[in-house]
Amino acid sequence: MTVIRLGSGAPWEALVGYSRVLVRGDTAWVSGTTAVVDGAVAHPGDAAAQTRLVLETVERSLERAGFALHDVVRTRIYVTDISRWEEIGRVHGEFFGDVRPATTMVQVAALIDPEMLVEIEADAVREGAA
Repeated sequence: MTVIRLGSGAPWEALVGYSRVLVRGDTAWVSGTTAVVDGAVAHPGDAAAQTRLVLETVERSLERAGFALHDVVRTRIYVTDISRWEEIGRVHGEFFGDVRPATTMVQVAALIDPEMLVEIEADAVREGAA
């Protein structure tokens, strides 16, 4: 089965050796996504705004690969301050309230940039796939 690798054009994809989205058949995996715009962290200090930007990026990445948010079956949310779970979770709910994928939220010691508060991965299976 053919594997399709889609990049975002970010310079660190080649350096680190990863794709923004990897598609194999009716399944897609979106790499960890943070709130970076033009190489800079957006919305420093605002976990909800970062989460919204991250999920908008995930949505665009999935659409580019032929998937939609309703195809998402799992998300993994990495946060640098678990006490902010509710503001992050509420935004996740705005995007996935009807989808309700399996989800994990864990606190990590740090993300690549100290201004990053959240990173999210998503796995999707195209609707109707066996």
